Amino acid sequence: MRKLALLCLGIGLAGICSAQENNDIAVVKKVADYAIAHAAFKFIGDNNQTYATSKEIPAGVKAKISDNLSSWHYPNGVLNIAMVDLGNYLKEEKYSNYAKKHLSFAFDNYKPFEILQQKNEKYPNFPFNQMINFRVLDDCGAMGASVIDVYNTVKRPDYKTYIDNAANHIFNKQERLADGTLCRPTPVKWTLWGDDLYMSVPFLARMGKLSGENKYFDDAVAQIKHFSNYLWDDKAGLYVHYYYEDLKRQGVAHWGRANGWIMMAKVQLLNFLPQNHPGRNEVLADLTRQILGVAPYQSASGIFHQVLDRTDSYTETSCTAMFVYCIARAVNEGWLDKRYITIAEKGWEGLVKEKITEDGQLKDVCIGTNTSADISFYYNRPTELNDFHGIGPVIEAGIEVARYHAANPPKKK
Repeated sequence: MRKLALLCLGIGLAGICSAQENNDIAVVKKVADYAIAHAAFKFIGDNNQTYATSKEIPAGVKAKISDNLSSWHYPNGVLNIAMVDLGNYLKEEKYSNYAKKHLSFAFDNYKPFEILQQKNEKYPNFPFNQMINFRVLDDCGAMGASVIDVYNTVKRPDYKTYIDNAANHIFNKQERLADGTLCRPTPVKWTLWGDDLYMSVPFLARMGKLSGENKYFDDAVAQIKHFSNYLWDDKAGLYVHYYYEDLKRQGVAHWGRANGWIMMAKVQLLNFLPQNHPGRNEVLADLTRQILGVAPYQSASGIFHQVLDRTDSYTETSCTAMFVYCIARAVNEGWLDKRYITIAEKGWEGLVKEKITEDGQLKDVCIGTNTSADISFYYNRPTELNDFHGIGPVIEAGIEVARYHAANPPKKK
């Protein structure tokens, strides 16, 4: 009888755990399914006609990509990576197929636009501009990482050519400070953005695994160290958004998403960095320091603020999702003690209650953001419903929270 009772208890706890995981996954699928349903992968001409391929666009018609979800921009790369992760976690191909479809749409259609650029034709909303022209890390880092993820199963030669070109740009051509830190030529020469840690390190980590060359891992580890040196504010326990090299001065804002990009970069590196790499422990320590630094700024609802240390700034979805993903992932991988999972759980709970609509759209996602010397700029950045900066991070957050709940049944009260 005692064995039977214990068996029943185990089944009961497993059922509760399964219900929790199922609830988490139901939310994630709702968000992912909304994206799948609203990515048209088409072109719209200035004559208001729709075209399935670039070859169908008549001469003289200026066309743009139908929607943001179908475009070629760094948030699309983040979303593609999340869709591949979701497909792998659920063993459901429709999610990984989304990323495959996104890449094939671009690679099958960009050539006519490249030819037009070569002819120096003026063209509004130029399709695939960032795919054709690498100038800053936004152009190739996140998208390049997603191309590697898809290339692991779809061995198109043109994907490999793109990957090699992106690696050459990031490793050899992108501007760097004298100590090797990746930077931007704008808005001021040279500017270091926290965002760029994500726009480089996840690609470098994947390139290290794909190529078998340690130089990519070494550079990724070095970038973590450099960015922390320039952007970490030890007094606040947070990162500032940028550093002006000409003034030798940090920026004014502890912007939420910049901190999220930095944390995600560390996690993405640890996902691929060999266990015996000499820089691994340093990256782990840096990640732990950042998690412990951001934790005190979590609001009562679990959601973090647009400006992390300013409670009169709005609560923002994308940075919260980034922190949830990173903390839950760190716990699931054994990089962080389990007691810190409550930070992620509370953040996920807040997102589900306050920021995710019934049909899977996201509220209060800050739009793309430049740098500014005044804090009011960050306060006043607009939000947009279902802005694509938040979709990938929310999917990743939900996967890791569901994964934790699947592996950790609740204790009997």
